[in-house]
Order: sequence, then C-alpha cells, then structure tokens
Amino acid sequence: MKVRILAPAVAIMASLALAPAASAWAPASTAAIHPGVQTITGGAQCTANFVYQGGATYLGQAAHCSGTGGSTETNGCDSGSLPEGTPVDIQGSDGNVYRGTMVYNSWIRMQAAHETDAETCQYNDLALIQLNSADVAKTNPSVPGWGGPTGVGSEGDTLADTYSYGNSSLRGGVTFLSPKQGKVVERSPGGWSTDVYTVTPGIPGDSGSGFLNATGQAAGVLSTVAIAPLAGSNGVGDLPRELAWAGAHGFSISVVNGTEPFQTNLATAIGSQLGF
Repeated sequence: MKVRILAPAVAIMASLALAPAASAWAPASTAAIHPGVQTITGGAQCTANFVYQGGATYLGQAAHCSGTGGSTETNGCDSGSLPEGTPVDIQGSDGNVYRGTMVYNSWIRMQAAHETDAETCQYNDLALIQLNSADVAKTNPSVPGWGGPTGVGSEGDTLADTYSYGNSSLRGGVTFLSPKQGKVVERSPGGWSTDVYTVTPGIPGDSGSGFLNATGQAAGVLSTVAIAPLAGSNGVGDLPRELAWAGAHGFSISVVNGTEPFQTNLATAIGSQLGF
C-alpha cells in the first residue's frame, strides 16, 4: 500500500538522461540513492527495492505505486495506472530530491499483452524508474543494514528467514525501525507470491520495498499489507518471476549485487541505521 504525499519537501535535482552502465558505485555509507529510499509518484509515497541495469540504470518500486484507483484495486490486469513516462521524485538520503522517470510498469504491460493468468495479474507488481546519468555516480546497490543482494532467487520454504528494509513516511523518520527480519508463512499455489511475517511488519508506504531470502538473494517486492486471512502479514511478489515476465515482454534487466556483504544480525542492521 502506498502513502499519498502532497508535495516533496526539497528542490528537484536534474532532468532525465540515458544512464550508461555504471562501472563504479558511490560508497554505501554516503550514497544518496540506494535500495530503501522513498519514491514519490503522482503524490504517492513508496519504498524503492533494488538497483537494476539493462541498457540504463534503474531503481525499482511496485507497479501499484502509480495506481490511480483505490487501495483495494490490486489486480494489475484491470487496475488503472499513471502512464509510463511519468516523472518520479526520489528522496535521496542526502536530503535532496532527484528526478527519474517510470519507464516500465508491469500493470500497463500486462494490460497491453492481454495477460489472463490469475496469479500473474494479481501479483506481478514491479515498476522501474530510470535514473539520470549524472545520478548513477551517487547511487549504491546495497540494501541498508543487511547488505547484499547476492543475486536473485525466490523466498525459501515455510519458516525460512527473510529480510527487508521499509521506509514509510508514517515512521516519521525513525530509521532504526526500517530493517525488518521475519519468516516465510506460505507461498501462493502458482508461486507468484509469498506471505511473510516480519518484525516490524510492513506498513503503508513500505510498498515496493525489497525482500532478501536467507542467503541474501533479491527475492521479492512488497505488494500488499494483509488484513485477512493472515492479519499483519505482508504479500511479497516473486522477483524472479517478475523479471522473467518483463524480459519476455521486451524489457530485460538484471539486479545489481550489493557492494556490502550480506549479514543477518538484526541488532547489527539496526545499529547501522543509528550510526553504530
């Protein structure tokens, strides 16, 4: 679920240009753009998941972050969305706001392709924001607190560990609540979605945030905040399937591995947000 924001608080930085593949990244400790930063699309706030490359450099968010309907409209094959080409504000960790453009949206692409598979329609929830070429040098692909990703893979079996980083504005900037650790509850029959419980749970505004599996692979994208039947759980779209679908429909991209090693200690992850 996204959070509606009236306006960004600081000035917009730069215009969009084609971003070449990056040969070097900003240090993780000082990068302005990275997984977990807030994104604003049409006034709605979400959380970025991972950094991607494929002819340009992209930041991922959920497709529904640009949705034009109500919070109950979650089927990407019949829900409205702002168009590809929509500008997206990226709230950098340096206090500046950077401008990107949404160039891929799975909801829009599924409707154009006349997708009919029920699970694909419900859970294929990925959008990509192309970064300005000048902003790639201010970017790092590491997940705050946890490090990684170490590749791409699905979430594990029931009770497997999972890790995420949410950045909802509803937390009021209390960043030590952002790293989340949890367990897999169950997978959907077709494998397109996984229900997870985390401490703390994902809340509105965390939508789009990335999930790492037990080995640090980029595994999923936060899509839903559940009320029933598993109250307090989160629905996480399966990233390998989302990437495969995008590639089969004309948009091939890959997740960029983090420069920081993956680690699984929650206290360490929280401490990193407090400067320890």
